[in-house]
Amino acid sequence: MAKIMDGKALAQKIRAEVAEEVRALKANGVHPGLAFILVGENPASQIYVGNKKKACEETGIVNFLEKLPEKTSEKELLAVIDRLNADPKVHGILVQLPLPKHLNTQNILKAIHPKKDVDGLHPENMGRLALKLSGLKPCTPQGVIALIESTGTKIAGKNVCVVGRSDIVGKPCALLLLHKDATVTVCHSQTQNLPEMIGKADIVVAALGKPKFIQGDWIKKGAIVIDVGIHRLPDGKICGDVDYESASKRAAFITPVPGGVGPMTIAMLLKNTLEACKLSSCT
Repeated sequence: MAKIMDGKALAQKIRAEVAEEVRALKANGVHPGLAFILVGENPASQIYVGNKKKACEETGIVNFLEKLPEKTSEKELLAVIDRLNADPKVHGILVQLPLPKHLNTQNILKAIHPKKDVDGLHPENMGRLALKLSGLKPCTPQGVIALIESTGTKIAGKNVCVVGRSDIVGKPCALLLLHKDATVTVCHSQTQNLPEMIGKADIVVAALGKPKFIQGDWIKKGAIVIDVGIHRLPDGKICGDVDYESASKRAAFITPVPGGVGPMTIAMLLKNTLEACKLSSCT
């Protein structure tokens, strides 16, 4: 039976480290600041921003909320980003996704200054990641790496199967794993023989967005399974992209949903905000 990887406990450890560094910066007159931009009334987005704001408060990071109406134009939103880019009190800017459909997400994300892009999704930061240069990296993939390393497993030389090729998780996760000297296979909707590909992997990162899609008998015995997915089923229960019950009988380590990757994403956002503050000229 697999050992459950406690994302909450690991995230709490990282948050404590961030809080300590924030205290040290404040003692020197530097106050790390994170601005959230929330457009519209999406209930899930409001909860996510609320959780992130609470995490900022717990670690001592100053936070600002720009709450904009659903019908905000692209020009108006870009003006808000320009103002925050120029504000020395704001070290990080996070635009909560998804945005209303009339707004071009890529245009909005590109407008954030790369040094304030705490989501790590600006084209410049993604390019720096691909080239293994310093820069802010996407939060969830960083959390995935930290969870794998928390098992004591050395990533170098391992066969890793990343299921999903999104810009937010799949692609950057594959790049971070390559930088750790893993042999990485990225699978997606057009992959042939997906169970066979997953069955060869020492580490499986599931980020395809389909509830309980990956079956336990696809998993190599003794593998590490990181489940990035999160879904609410018709009966109200929460599940991931992996069929947890069957997979946990074959894996050596597995993340629960919820309580695995989710808390790590917020922890890495706080860490990125701290990093952005250090990159800022104010320090």
